Amino acid sequence: MKHRKVSALTGSLAAVALVLSACGGGDIAEEEDQNAEQAGEAGDCGDLNLAVNPWVGFEADAYVVGHVAEEKFGCKVSYPELAEEVSWQGFGTGEVDVVIEDWGHPDLEKQYFADSGDGSAMEMGPTGNIGVIGWYVPPWMAEKYPDITDWENLSKYADLFETPESGGKGQFLGADPSYVQFDEAIVANLDLPFKVVFSGSEAASIAAFRRAEEEKTPLIGYFYDPQWFMSAVPLVRVNLPAHTDGCQDDAKSVACDYPETELKKIVSTEWAESGSPATDLVKGFSWTNDDQNLVAKYIAEDGMSAEDAAAKWVDENPDKVEAWLS
Repeated sequence: MKHRKVSALTGSLAAVALVLSACGGGDIAEEEDQNAEQAGEAGDCGDLNLAVNPWVGFEADAYVVGHVAEEKFGCKVSYPELAEEVSWQGFGTGEVDVVIEDWGHPDLEKQYFADSGDGSAMEMGPTGNIGVIGWYVPPWMAEKYPDITDWENLSKYADLFETPESGGKGQFLGADPSYVQFDEAIVANLDLPFKVVFSGSEAASIAAFRRAEEEKTPLIGYFYDPQWFMSAVPLVRVNLPAHTDGCQDDAKSVACDYPETELKKIVSTEWAESGSPATDLVKGFSWTNDDQNLVAKYIAEDGMSAEDAAAKWVDENPDKVEAWLS
């Protein structure tokens, strides 16, 4: 909050105000009252802690919502960069108010939701995005080896994927190990001659897939949509055994594909009940995979800061933003 400095000009300003008031009735006083009221309303938002999990699509979500919260409600927004599970721990401590894009964590829901856990977290509706996790190969491989998109044929191609890190097996490129992923269990339970080697980050996975397509080198790995990179290099999904209800309940016995997931907003229960005007914004926030991918592209490919990318999208989509607030 900015503070005004009282000075010797106070008396002069007061005199000017009296003259203007005499000429214009109560307009100045009314305007001052209105400004004070608006400042009070903006101040009601206070701090807003939007976690940022380590992928650019999440960053796009968070900064767009944060930009609107700052502009419309005067929120003081912070963006702690945290892994998924760590973010949920922050609900109970007040360090995290919102996880704007959850890809499905039934284990964490049991721990933090009211019906089975400590009640520090609650769901606040879908983001509008549909998340698709899967195993992918670069387009050139699907064209040259059409049957490679069927998991039952992967064993015969394993030698193509061997690397110094894979110990005589085919390498499967995992992503950030903190992501929702069952790849090691899938490899083991489908008896595939592969070893999961984690890239460590979204950026490293993107670089590997880009290089594999450009240089026509073999690669198979974990990837997902929404993700702006798919429009640059349309990776081809490998069909694993179909997902069925309950097939991923036991992480060690998973032998099925990932499901399509309706991405959701998870928030601190205490914050949701705080009366902050930003709660209605978060509740109303909804956009498409294309919307998210565009903002993510601004950040990851075009080199814009997350703040500038969010501001650009918000400025160009006033009708969508207004719908979140209505």
